[in-house]
Amino acid sequence: MAQFELFPEEDEEEATTAEVGAAPRILSVGQLTNLVKGELEDLFPDVWVSGEISNFSRPHSGHCYFTLKDDMAQIRAVMWRTTAARVPFDLHDGLEVICQGGLEVYAPRGTYQLVVRQIQPQGLGALELALRQLRANLEAEGLFAPERKRPLPRFPRRIAVVTSPTGAAVRDFLEVLRRRWRGADVWILPVRVQGAGAAAEVVSAIARANQLHRHLDCLVVARGGGSLEDLWTFNEEAVVRAIVASRIPVISAIGHEIDVTLADLAADVRALTPSEAAELVVPARDELLAVLRQHQRRLILGLERRVALARRKLETLASRREFRKPLENVHNLARRLDELELCLNRAVENQLQQGRRRLEQATARLEALSPLGVLGRGYSLTQRTPDGSLVRDAANLEVGDTITTRFARGAAISRVEKLELEER
Repeated sequence: MAQFELFPEEDEEEATTAEVGAAPRILSVGQLTNLVKGELEDLFPDVWVSGEISNFSRPHSGHCYFTLKDDMAQIRAVMWRTTAARVPFDLHDGLEVICQGGLEVYAPRGTYQLVVRQIQPQGLGALELALRQLRANLEAEGLFAPERKRPLPRFPRRIAVVTSPTGAAVRDFLEVLRRRWRGADVWILPVRVQGAGAAAEVVSAIARANQLHRHLDCLVVARGGGSLEDLWTFNEEAVVRAIVASRIPVISAIGHEIDVTLADLAADVRALTPSEAAELVVPARDELLAVLRQHQRRLILGLERRVALARRKLETLASRREFRKPLENVHNLARRLDELELCLNRAVENQLQQGRRRLEQATARLEALSPLGVLGRGYSLTQRTPDGSLVRDAANLEVGDTITTRFARGAAISRVEKLELEER
C-alpha cells in the first residue's frame, strides 16, 4: 500500500525549494481515494460511536442502511445482513444507539461510512428493548387479554409439565404436588429451558401435549430463576404463540416472583414459582378434608334439627284426640249413618202409605166413573153391529138393524123389530 501522510513534517525552506525546483505529483481521483481509504481504514479499524438513527432502510437483501447523527454531525452507516439477523430488537428512526465497527471508504461515491458489527440501544439493554417491543406487539394482538384466560380444573387427574428433567423446578413441583394431593398423574415432557434451540423444544413439547389433550387436564410450563438472558427462551414469540394456541389450560411458573416473562402474560394462570404452580394446580388434601368435615358437621346438625322438628310435630299430632281415639269419628259416623237409614226407611214407608191412599182414592173415583160400574147397577150399553158405535138415540136405528146389548155380565145380540121414538 502506498504511504500517505496527512500532515508531513517539513520546514518552510524545504517546501519553498520543492515548489520552485520540482514539479508537483499529480494524483488521479482513484489514486487519491485509495490513499485516503487505506489511511482512514487503518486509523479507524474499530471505533464505538453513539448517535440517533435516521433514514433507516432495510431492502430485500437484508442489509440495513441508516445515518447516525447528533447535534453537530452525521455519518452514514451500514450493517450487513448476517449481522442484522442477530440483532434482537427492531431498528427504527429516532432510536438512540451505540454502534461498534470500523470506517470504510466507498470509492465509487468518494464517501466514507461506518460498517457496524455490533449495535445496542442507549439506556436499555438490547434484550430488554427487544422484550419491550415484542410485548407491545403481542399485547396489541390481544394475546395477553384477561378475557381469553381459562379457569383451571378443580380436581385434575392428569398433569403435563414442560421443563428440564434435571432442574430444581421439577423437583420442587413434584415435592409440593406429592405433599398436597396424590390423586393426579404427572407426565414430564423434558426440554432444555435455555440456550440455542430451547424455544423450539418448548414449542414442540406444548404441541405434543395438545395432541394428547383429551387425556390431559392442564399443562405446566416451568423453570427455575435466572437472569434475563437465562429466561429468554420464555420470551420468544414462538413460545408465547404456542401457549396461546394450546387447547389445554396452561400454568406458567417461570423463574422467581420478580421475574415476569411473556409466557407468564400469555398463560391462563401465572404462578410465581414452580412450587406455587403445584399449589395452584391441585387442592390441598388436608384443607379439602377439613372442608369436607366441616360440611359433614353442618349436614349432621341440619339433619338433627330436622329430625327434632319432625319429632315435635309428630308428638303434637299424636296428642290430638283424632290420634288418641282414631275410631271415635268412625263410630260417630256409623251411628249417624244408622240414624239416616232409619229416617230414610220411615220416609220411604210414609211415601208408600201416601201412595197407596192416593191409589185407592183414584181407584174409587175411576170405578165410580167406569161404565162397568154403571152396568153393575142394572144399566146396559147398546152398540150398532158391526161398527160398534154406541147407540144413544133410537132415531139412529132402523128396523132390521143388528145391535149388541152389553150387561154387567155378558152381552146379547138382537134385531130391531120396532122403533118407538119420542117426540122432541
